[in-house]
Amino acid sequence: TQLLAVGDVRSPFFPRSAMKPLQTLGLLRAGWSPADDEQVALACASHSGEAPHIDVVRRILADAGLDIDALDNTASFPLNEDAARAMVRAGQEPDRLHQNCSGKHSAMLATCTANGWPTSGYRDPAHPLQVAIRTVVEDVTGEPVAAVAVDGCGAPLFALSPTAVARAFGRLVTAGAGSHERRIADAMRAHPFLVGGTGRDITALMQQVDGLLVKDGAEGVCAAATTEGVGVVVKIDDGGGRARTLVLVEALNRLGVTTIDAGSVTNIAILGHGEPVGAIRAAF
Repeated sequence: TQLLAVGDVRSPFFPRSAMKPLQTLGLLRAGWSPADDEQVALACASHSGEAPHIDVVRRILADAGLDIDALDNTASFPLNEDAARAMVRAGQEPDRLHQNCSGKHSAMLATCTANGWPTSGYRDPAHPLQVAIRTVVEDVTGEPVAAVAVDGCGAPLFALSPTAVARAFGRLVTAGAGSHERRIADAMRAHPFLVGGTGRDITALMQQVDGLLVKDGAEGVCAAATTEGVGVVVKIDDGGGRARTLVLVEALNRLGVTTIDAGSVTNIAILGHGEPVGAIRAAF
C-alpha cells in the first residue's frame, strides 16, 4: 500500500549505494557465510574508512583466504576527513582498502571463494556472482531490472523504481527471524557506525530512532524502513546530497513513523563570510 508519493515514484533510477543491502542479500543467498554480523553490516556499508571499518574488511578477506590485492574496486581516500589526512601525512596514496565500498567488494570475493567461482572478473555482469545477485534483487524488489550500469566502485548497478526499492527495504525489516533478510536489517541496526561512520547522517538516524533501517547512496539517494516495515526511498533529481536527509526526515515525520529533528542528524549550514545567513528545510 502506497502511503505517500511526491514526484515520479514509478520510473527506474539508479539507487547507487542504497542497493548494497539488497546486493548483500544476494551474497548470503549464494552461500556467503560471514563469521559475525559486523561483517554483514560492513558488506552493506558505504563506510568512512576509519580503523574499525578497515579491520572488518581485513577479516572478511582473511576468512576467505584472500588478501587486499584481490580487491578490484576503485582506489580512493577514506570519506572521513581525519582518516584521509592521516593517510596523506603518512605519504600513502588512495587505495582500494579504504574506499567506501571495500566491504561490499570483499564480501563479493568471499562469496566467489565459497562457490569455487573465479575471483578474477567478479565485477562483470555476466560473472556467476553478479548473475546470482541480480536474480535476488529482482526477487526481493518484485520488479525486473530496467538497465545495468557501472557504479562508482566498478560493480554492476541495477536500475529499479523507487517503489520497488522501498518495497524491498520493508521486506528486509519484516522478514522472519533467522532469515537472510532479517539478518541484514538487524546487523545494520546493531552496528550503525560500521554502516556509515563518524558524523554520518545515516549512523545518527539509526542510533536515534529505534528500529529504523537507513542506507544512503550517491547522487541524492537514501532508502529506509521502519520497524513496522514502512519503506521510504528518496531521490533528489539534481543529484544534490544536501537535501536528501532533510527530505527523508520530513517523509518519515509526515508518515507518522517517528518524530525526528533534522538538525540533530545533519550539519547543513548556509553561510555568508563564515556566518549563518539562511537555512534549508523540506517544503513538499
